[in-house]
Amino acid sequence: MNLATRIRSSPLWPMLWKEFIQMRRDRLTLAMMVVLPAIQLILFGFAIRTEVRHLPTVVLDESRTSESRALLDVMRNSGNFDLIATVNSRDDISRMIERGAAAAAVVIPPDYMRELRRGRTAQAQVIVDAADPLSSQSALSGAALAGAARTEALLTGRLAVPVPLDVRVRPWYNPDLRSEVYIVPGLIGILLSITMILITSMAIVRERERGTLEQLIVTPIDKTSLMLGKILPFVIVGYVQMSVVLFLGRILFDVPIRGSIGLLYLIAGAFIIANLAVGLVTSTLAQTQVQAMQMGFFFIMPNFLLSGFMFPRAAMPVAAQWIGAVLPLTYFLDVLRGILLKGAGLSALWPQMLALFAFAAALIAVSVRRFQKTLE
Repeated sequence: MNLATRIRSSPLWPMLWKEFIQMRRDRLTLAMMVVLPAIQLILFGFAIRTEVRHLPTVVLDESRTSESRALLDVMRNSGNFDLIATVNSRDDISRMIERGAAAAAVVIPPDYMRELRRGRTAQAQVIVDAADPLSSQSALSGAALAGAARTEALLTGRLAVPVPLDVRVRPWYNPDLRSEVYIVPGLIGILLSITMILITSMAIVRERERGTLEQLIVTPIDKTSLMLGKILPFVIVGYVQMSVVLFLGRILFDVPIRGSIGLLYLIAGAFIIANLAVGLVTSTLAQTQVQAMQMGFFFIMPNFLLSGFMFPRAAMPVAAQWIGAVLPLTYFLDVLRGILLKGAGLSALWPQMLALFAFAAALIAVSVRRFQKTLE
């Protein structure tokens, strides 16, 4: 008796056959188990990059000479800096970096050319947003390469100065380049996303499986109130969760809180509601709690890898950056790091706040519409 015959004649075979038939009928679950991992592998394999290049950089050139322009050309050609704008003061630099429009700034003092001609060490400064340690390391290496390249050119060129050019990097917001200062604020957004999405992704499915969905349908409550009633209690849970992480981050990791906590909690409300609504939309698409959980994890993975939590978005391909742009967490990370690490206010963070409120409103509307279609 061969192996196949033995398997078919064993008491185990009927159960195995039943499960294979059930798996074939449940095509959605089968597709999620087979297709989704392949899609995620391709997407994240191409998207995730740890080397940061092309930092958006503003320039304060107070020298305005041929030598200062030559230094800027060298920095641009290094590939580490993209010179996006020229500013007129250090206050402009502060505003650009605070709102995330720039990750670095090059400052060339007015006596730059004069010091070179006198044979003294000429200094230039690179200011970098050190809230992101990976970007800081890129700026450090780029500034060192640019300084060495320009020094070599000066030593062999017409100026022939006997001293090197000194390009100094000044890290803002996280001068010690501590990774926990960067990671802990991001963990607030990650934990909220995971908890809120998974909790609500099974909400409607659980009602359907328990047979209580029909009872909800015949009640006089309208669909919008039903959806809001499903998520509003968990808003409080989200605020408690965020408060615990903030407190522990401050006590255990010495994460600074430089901005307004009130503003942070206001914007966090829109982020929490948006994630709860994502879970509700997932709940209306799934037929079982297992499917709902799998769909929830499919949304959580891009949040973890494409939002800028672990890997800088500036290092990602353009297509991956566009995907990250439709994730609420991308904007909330800017809010968290802006308020906690930079002390940014509403004037710097209003675009992210509007985006989060728009996400919350749109996703609530979609969940209500999907629930209506489900009932039909």
